[in-house]
Amino acid sequence: MALSESVTTCLSPAVHYMICELGFEKTETYDINNIVSENGEVHWQAITDHVFYLESDQTVDYIKSVRSLGPVCESVNLHFKSMTKEQFVAQYALWFQWTNYTELFLEVFDVLQYTQTTEIALGLMKLTSCLERALGDVYLLIGKDCPFLLRDLLISEELAVIFGQAVMNVLRIFIGSPYGLNLRNVLWHGFASPEEIPVKYCAMLLFLTAGLGQLLQTYLLQTKCILIHRPYVTFINLEELNIFPLNHETLSLAEELVKLSSFVLKMMLPFWLAALTAFRQDRYADCMILLLPQLEAGLRRLFTATNKCPNRLLTAEVSLCIKSMLAKHLNNEEINQLPLVLEEPAMASILKEFLWDFLNHQEGPRVRDHLSHGEINLKTFPREVANQIVAFAVTLLCRFSDEDVIAFKEHVVIKPLINCASCYCSQFHPISRLKKQVLECMKSIHLWSELPIVPEEQVQAIKGFEGNAEASVFVLKILEILSQLHQYNPQNCYGSNDPVNSDQTDRLLTELCVMRICTLYSPRSVLEILVVFRKIITQCHQVSGQVIASLELRYKQWINKTLRSRQRQNYLRMLNSIKFLLPMLRLVMVLVTLELVNIYLIDKKNAFDYQQYLKFLKSILQYTENLVTYTNPEKNKWDETMELTNKALTKIKSFSDKKLMLMQLAT
Repeated sequence: MALSESVTTCLSPAVHYMICELGFEKTETYDINNIVSENGEVHWQAITDHVFYLESDQTVDYIKSVRSLGPVCESVNLHFKSMTKEQFVAQYALWFQWTNYTELFLEVFDVLQYTQTTEIALGLMKLTSCLERALGDVYLLIGKDCPFLLRDLLISEELAVIFGQAVMNVLRIFIGSPYGLNLRNVLWHGFASPEEIPVKYCAMLLFLTAGLGQLLQTYLLQTKCILIHRPYVTFINLEELNIFPLNHETLSLAEELVKLSSFVLKMMLPFWLAALTAFRQDRYADCMILLLPQLEAGLRRLFTATNKCPNRLLTAEVSLCIKSMLAKHLNNEEINQLPLVLEEPAMASILKEFLWDFLNHQEGPRVRDHLSHGEINLKTFPREVANQIVAFAVTLLCRFSDEDVIAFKEHVVIKPLINCASCYCSQFHPISRLKKQVLECMKSIHLWSELPIVPEEQVQAIKGFEGNAEASVFVLKILEILSQLHQYNPQNCYGSNDPVNSDQTDRLLTELCVMRICTLYSPRSVLEILVVFRKIITQCHQVSGQVIASLELRYKQWINKTLRSRQRQNYLRMLNSIKFLLPMLRLVMVLVTLELVNIYLIDKKNAFDYQQYLKFLKSILQYTENLVTYTNPEKNKWDETMELTNKALTKIKSFSDKKLMLMQLAT
């Protein structure tokens, strides 16, 4: 099967009627001079008079309101079409400044002149995201925590105070309510095709945005307030996102694949082609805005087909989003069949882990969220992010193509994408982030041995200082614990029995961190444990940084002979304490990483009590938090550090003994 031709619309009958028909039922025209003055001042009452309310509860009657506003929207559309760019700029450009992106709205005006349906839809998606961001900035003039969802923002008392309730009701008819036109959601979630979005609604939202700017200026002059724009979100660590190779030849093949793949709905083909064109033209934000909703639409078609719920392909009050499509269970607790239809384990992996990484995980780029809520600077959207999502889309196009296009899958530029998919691992799941933390902390601790310290003979020559002879005994205790821990090392994993030997410990930690651990459908108990693990490693890393800073400073002061007597004694106590602290931090890291590798054995049904286990972990967290305090260069409580470390070692030994006993009983 080539394009999915059996589906002609993803709008339910009610939504299709609302968007494509209702606003065209009244054919009378309105004098534009009653709606806007010659200098571009919006007459809001001429618009709000067309909003109707239900007699029962005085909420908006969306059916009557859309029907009545239809001719108003058409009058505004014709008004804009009759203007030159210079006239539009002169009358309206000033009133878009409150959005912090005037040029975007001027671009939308340009699009209106040509009525290319795909560009209209793109302009509307960009306009609504930018408008949402700007409304959030306005909300913060008098509010504190800006609502995350547009629908909650539009019903807020704060915006009603600033713009007026009647004005906010007009906005909710066009965006933000599932009972109105809901233009933002039907586009951003991939329900509407290019032909299903009337041009006049894009024109009307452009007009309303200017009108909001006029109302806002009046409010700011009256209250003497200053509108502050929140900074954009920026993507960091872009090198971590460089996973799939992509070049112009791949794009050329992709342009052929979209016409053949069953993943693409026929009426959505213009969006796919426009997205690839935008990528070629280095318009990476436009590419993502066009492509992401289509990935959702394609996945929704697969989801509804495999789970035999075709009605969910269409718009509803509660839309089927990517997050719910990737869930383990359906709403009725039955198993989600979507992963099973993928057949190849590699494709199942990339579908779930890649999408969760790039769209959902809190520490990932969350591309769709940031774009759709206007949190990203569209002018500087990074190629690296767009590159990966386009490449991911190509793998899906290949997977859902007929056998007669198998040559595409074996093509020299496509096959590397498929190979990358087969070994893709999550980068932004808490498990993956913990592994990264462990390796970074390991590198930090490794630096201790490279720092200069006072020679031992100079330490012994200091009158009144006595080193602690318990260091060797302490290390022996750690060796015993490590020996126990190694008994539940994964098979073929290198075992270190010398916590002082950094090379052995580093090798063990590295091997543990490269082991693949399932990141999908993690139960709450696992996520709770991961939070504690990550906090422990964060504290260990901070301790390491503080020790390094103190060692460097004190050695320099020692060489320059600027330490007072008490400071010299404290420096020597620090050197002595490090003999305990270094193997202890390594032990904690090994413990956490081994527990991570076995994390799915940790739940409330396991042999040891879950709450007791969590209590133990929190006690280790408390130990590392106290270490941060005691090793702070301003504190230098090294005797207390040694005492604290001995107590923590006793707890770890007790835990290890109990776990070893349970393992022996189990065998």
